[in-house]
Amino acid sequence: MHNDMQKRLAAEFFGTFWLVFGGCGAAVFAAAFPQLGIGFTGVSFAFGLTVLTMAYAVGHISGGHFNPAVTLGLWAAGRCANKHVLPYVVAQVVGAVVAAGMLWLIASGKPGWVPAGFASNGYGELSPGKYSMMACLVAELVLTFFFLMIIIGTTSKGAATGFAGIPIGLALTLIHLISIPITNTSVNPARSTAPALFGGAEYVAQLWLFWLAPIAGAMLAGILAKMIYEPADAVDTTVMEEGRVV
Repeated sequence: MHNDMQKRLAAEFFGTFWLVFGGCGAAVFAAAFPQLGIGFTGVSFAFGLTVLTMAYAVGHISGGHFNPAVTLGLWAAGRCANKHVLPYVVAQVVGAVVAAGMLWLIASGKPGWVPAGFASNGYGELSPGKYSMMACLVAELVLTFFFLMIIIGTTSKGAATGFAGIPIGLALTLIHLISIPITNTSVNPARSTAPALFGGAEYVAQLWLFWLAPIAGAMLAGILAKMIYEPADAVDTTVMEEGRVV
């Protein structure tokens, strides 16, 4: 494997690992801690901070996608080379699953611990607020659409350079502030897949929605972005070029 691709895949692996370990870890360990937990607000910021920190740590290596929907949305926008799409998605899912396994290992070290969904995403009876399948599908599609519009817009020609990681991280925070009660917030198929494997078969059975809706929303944004924003200099996923994070 080419050395450049190895570096890119390592960056996507570690970035997605950190997103799941930090975001889902906050939900599993800290959201409802016996007395003073961090609640929905704290979990929302945890997810946003994982993306913000890793965008600057490894974004310049791989593009800082950490999310199959982001990779496919950027591909639809002409921002991601064909050869990177499948390897990136595999690295992201593997990174997420390894992180979820690590969380399980740590969480099971507490006496009497019960998984209780393990920060998985769900609709209907598995939705935190019991929202319908259609409500959850629309929420995930719309939120991922805007996430990609923010990612593409803040990394386009004319945008302030070097700062894209901040609005992208805050966008993910905002998305969680809106939708944790609806779906427990996905907008990321890798993030959904990993905890579901540990949360139980019922969550695995609902994974289709958390692949379909985010990818559809992301690709719609990518197609629209082609009409709104100037094209990137080249079809590539390298980020932090001229200070841009993609």
